[in-house]
Amino acid sequence: MALNAKEKKYLLELARKTVTHYIEAGEILELKPEDVPHKSLIENGACFVTLHIDKELKGCIGTLEAHRPLVFDVIDNALGAAFNDPRFYPLRREELPKVKFSMSVLSAPKPFPVKDADELLKKLVPHKHGLIIQMGVARATFLPVVWEQLPKKEEFLSHLCMKAGLLPDEWKRTKGIQFYTYEAEEFSE
Repeated sequence: MALNAKEKKYLLELARKTVTHYIEAGEILELKPEDVPHKSLIENGACFVTLHIDKELKGCIGTLEAHRPLVFDVIDNALGAAFNDPRFYPLRREELPKVKFSMSVLSAPKPFPVKDADELLKKLVPHKHGLIIQMGVARATFLPVVWEQLPKKEEFLSHLCMKAGLLPDEWKRTKGIQFYTYEAEEFSE
């Protein structure tokens, strides 16, 4: 889904408005599809909403596969990132003016078959690919923007394994592991 500047601005404003409304009114923002000025945003979409305060991560929650209108995914994930990310305390009213919202709108994940670790390293494209790793019930993802913090492929893969609860070098074995890639349109306030 290619978004134009107005659509991106609307989604970021919606995320902020959602969190502000929840802090001030204690309820979830109601939005009717007919009130959305950009009809393409009513189509199913998947996104991650990320919050930062002074460049420090404050929350990040998202959806990997489109299953509801993008605007509703934004509302739910904005609330999740602000109040339900288990790694952080819920966002407080006094933090709201300092928080910066970022968003990643994802393409559909695609299987990324590899026969061994060398092929995985060869095919994986930094800054382009978001990656999902799955082994049994263990599953985790890194958005393409994570390449900024982990630019080396080996480091990116090791941290992703640890996020999934696997050993850091589990990716090297590739056997029994499923990989999926996706791309993301990333934008922020």
